[in-house]
Amino acid sequence: MNRDLEPRLLRAFTAVADELHFTRAAARLYVAQQALSRDIRRLERELGAELFVRTTRQVALTAAGERLLPYARRVLQAQDDLAAAFSGGEHRPLLVDVSAPVSTGSRVLAEARRRAGPETELVARFHSGLAGAAAELLAGRLDVSFGRARGLDPAVLARLDHRLIRYERIAVVLREDHPLARLAEVPLSALAGETLYAAAGNDATTEWTDLAAQLFAGRGIAMAEPFPEIDGDEEFIRVVAKRRWSVLASEVFTHLPGAVLRPLTEPVPLSPVSIVWRKGLTHPGLDALHAAARTLATASGWLHRPPNSWLPHPEADLTS
Repeated sequence: MNRDLEPRLLRAFTAVADELHFTRAAARLYVAQQALSRDIRRLERELGAELFVRTTRQVALTAAGERLLPYARRVLQAQDDLAAAFSGGEHRPLLVDVSAPVSTGSRVLAEARRRAGPETELVARFHSGLAGAAAELLAGRLDVSFGRARGLDPAVLARLDHRLIRYERIAVVLREDHPLARLAEVPLSALAGETLYAAAGNDATTEWTDLAAQLFAGRGIAMAEPFPEIDGDEEFIRVVAKRRWSVLASEVFTHLPGAVLRPLTEPVPLSPVSIVWRKGLTHPGLDALHAAARTLATASGWLHRPPNSWLPHPEADLTS
């Protein structure tokens, strides 16, 4: 085996191992698929082992690939740590995904900007869900995000750091003429027979769809059929209005014209929101985000769980 393996080859290998799809891995690395395939073949030659089983339908790791993966991750993490130590990274802008302009992440970011010095730049990004943002975090194209961390794939979460900052109350968005819209709060039992949109079909928000599936189970609430990712508030408003959907949402949600937001009750369902960042990241902007989240949580009771509340698994198991 060549003892001087190029980190680029290991980065190509881990991208394919994560995606199990050459086209998606190439897009993640911003390289041509042919170049990625060449790098994988070169790595296999240098190691003297086949790393992937490729068919027309799927890509899977071989036993040698499974053995290499943890070593490759450690080498790349060490390289990233070395680069960060000498890059003056504390002076670069911190890229922060807040999901949407109206969100817990947006409030934390606004408070952090008030706390941070003028030399610290925090730049907002707007990904539609934490599952999508997590891929960007691992690829180094994003620094911080917010969302339901425990809803991520455990293998992905193990490569990130996270801290719970809020229990958001879950709500439902109803048309103004919906019979339940007159209620101040909607009992979950009243939604039996209803169909709610919960981002099914959007790979960027699988943590939210998983929460919804757990909440709906055994309550007679149906999940709206999978629909392509809806990009932007204006397009979301248009699609929801056209399809006359009721929407499972957080209490912190964009206003939809012609619709009302009603908290759910009996029990009170909660969505755990964490701040999530790339392992090894150090930046004054990250320190400001942590301080801002602690301040807001204390002032607004973000970590208070009301009586008769509901949490998804595995969070419910961790707090029981």
